[in-house]
Amino acid sequence: MLHNPTQSNTMLIGLTGGIGSGKSTIAKQLREMGYAVYDTDSEAKRLIVEDATVRNQMEQLFGKEVYADGVYQTTLVAQRVFADKTLLAQLNAIVHPAVKADILRWTTNDHLSSTGSQSNPRKSDLQRKDFLFIECAILYQAGFDQLCDKVVMITAPEAIRIERTIARDQTTMDKVSARIHAQDVEGDIQRADIVIDNDGTTPITTLCEKIITMIGSYGGN
Repeated sequence: MLHNPTQSNTMLIGLTGGIGSGKSTIAKQLREMGYAVYDTDSEAKRLIVEDATVRNQMEQLFGKEVYADGVYQTTLVAQRVFADKTLLAQLNAIVHPAVKADILRWTTNDHLSSTGSQSNPRKSDLQRKDFLFIECAILYQAGFDQLCDKVVMITAPEAIRIERTIARDQTTMDKVSARIHAQDVEGDIQRADIVIDNDGTTPITTLCEKIITMIGSYGGN
């Protein structure tokens, strides 16, 4: 359970999965069911733009041009870290702790992201307070699993993941395959508490209900 006396009956659930697994689709459905979901990807982007400490660290690492004309230069950063693992590790060392701190603020109701109630509503505005979710593709790699009571891993056959990603990103099969094989999905599956196969044959609502039921079996409300 969350280490917060005001939320003693609330479980924090990690929701992860490789590219094309349908993780974000499930997260969207959970929101529609009344559960709060923290999207680490969108919130990391927000912090890079809005958090003064993060901005300062980013400028020290990449130079003032990282915020040229007041706009975060995503392409510049992506190009620099693509072939430089050391620089990527330094970037992660800035962003991951900031996101972790933001998650902790969010779980205590002290923080409402700039993305507003549609993305991350205050828990007091929700009917469902028994479970909170963190959506993150790199949950284990970023160490966010240490914040979670349980972790749900979304999987799907590789062919389906490729098909979904090509349709979403308008990219090529070779590029998607390379991204898939760069991820340690098998390792994450072994570590997860719950594994859900999202192969497209079961409705998303049914999968979400299954997730809630399985989490509840661990002691949630």
